[in-house]
Amino acid sequence: MSDTKERIQKKLANSGFGSRREIEQWLRDGRIKVDGEVASLGDTIDGTESIEIDNKVLDRRALSGVKTKVIVYHKPEGEVCSRSDPEGRCTVFSNLPKLHGARWVSIGRLDINTSGLLLFTNNGELANRLMHPSYQIDREYAVRVLGEVSDQMLQQLRDGVMLEDGMAKFSDIKRSGGEGANKWFHVVLMEGRNREVRRMWEALDLTVSRLSRVRFAGIKLLKSHLPGKSKFLSDKEVASLMGSVGMEFNKDEGRKKNIVKRNAPRKAFDRGGKSKKRR
Repeated sequence: MSDTKERIQKKLANSGFGSRREIEQWLRDGRIKVDGEVASLGDTIDGTESIEIDNKVLDRRALSGVKTKVIVYHKPEGEVCSRSDPEGRCTVFSNLPKLHGARWVSIGRLDINTSGLLLFTNNGELANRLMHPSYQIDREYAVRVLGEVSDQMLQQLRDGVMLEDGMAKFSDIKRSGGEGANKWFHVVLMEGRNREVRRMWEALDLTVSRLSRVRFAGIKLLKSHLPGKSKFLSDKEVASLMGSVGMEFNKDEGRKKNIVKRNAPRKAFDRGGKSKKRR
């Protein structure tokens, strides 16, 4: 085990137990114990401790890290980005490949009427960094706009428009053709606020009739990548993605079988958030 201590939410997120945000909520709810004591936000661990979630002991070897995996998913319109939907609509998670002993964490979201590129990972810390505004991760969208768009309007979108949650602007915007009243543009954002692209055009009394994300953090959505399908990034691509947010990729992580402590109870906590019986 490493001698370096890390905040418990970061350590568990890196080990694939959930996103950092989820784990922080578990800490607030008193669901996590370290060496028998209820843990708090700000507590640090090095992985040698006895960790419990909902009174179920974690596999200690799992805390040494799992190999980071990332998949690209082409989200079609009509799918929601939640794990379940009370209205019974299809979710993006229903089409993802199964992940043994962990769970996919979505790197950002797209609204139900937006299609395009979504990234998922088993590394909660990677997801957190890629979504955090401080890392200035670029997101490119193809957007079809209904209405006459002047050069003055485009400059206003570059300079910034005021939304209800603050100023927003495109770092880049280009005309991409189109006929009649509908025109296509490619725009780039350095943040991911809710429905931000649509709201920026609406602030100029223009309507977005189609919206698709085509690039995220240097990962492009290829024309051959069909809607509703996913594919794994190569180790080289994952390493580059992690490097862009100051993380190091270790392709050898997770190769050893995880071993539960001998004195652990018969149920051990699985990274998917469920308990499983030992055989």
